[in-house]
Amino acid sequence: MIDIMREYRVALPSWIEEELASVPAAVPDRTERMRLVHRLADRNWREGDGGPFAALVAERGTGRIVSVGVNVVLASGVSSAHAEVVALGLAQAATGGWDLGGDGRPAHELVVNWRPCIQCYGATMWSGVRGLVVAGEGPDLEKLTTFDEGPLGADWAEQFEARGIEVVQDVLRDEALAVFRAYREAVDAGEVTVYNARGGVA
Repeated sequence: MIDIMREYRVALPSWIEEELASVPAAVPDRTERMRLVHRLADRNWREGDGGPFAALVAERGTGRIVSVGVNVVLASGVSSAHAEVVALGLAQAATGGWDLGGDGRPAHELVVNWRPCIQCYGATMWSGVRGLVVAGEGPDLEKLTTFDEGPLGADWAEQFEARGIEVVQDVLRDEALAVFRAYREAVDAGEVTVYNARGGVA
């Protein structure tokens, strides 16, 4: 008989509770939601759980925070445990279904501190969210962090829009870049592990 693993676990780090202790259940202002994402992203890499990435899922109409996620690749040992995947999965668990835009449900949006990588692009598209809010897009992330985000097409935003997912860009972009710059300083100092920096080299 083949001895195989039947499950794996991805969980938020314990410090998340401390960061969320003073956050109200609803954050109606989209900029304030992004500000929270930046705060989580900055602490995440400093705690050693993964890259400088965070995300949250909120109800678009009320601003109620349904879930948050941070990149826990290093903490979990699971390469797919990106912030968007964690936030979407926790939101789906919280709402009791895979479709975050289904009939009878509030419209949800994903807020993340940069345009999703190629993996999270698909995860976002298939999650049912009705909106995607990003701090920015473009080559700055890869240049600063050395992460390989994958071969995403130039029409990435248009593809979301064609599927009924509104894309809002450049929400607190400079703040996102500040987090990435701080992370890069730690990379250059040899203080953190960049877990996908092969850049196509085997």
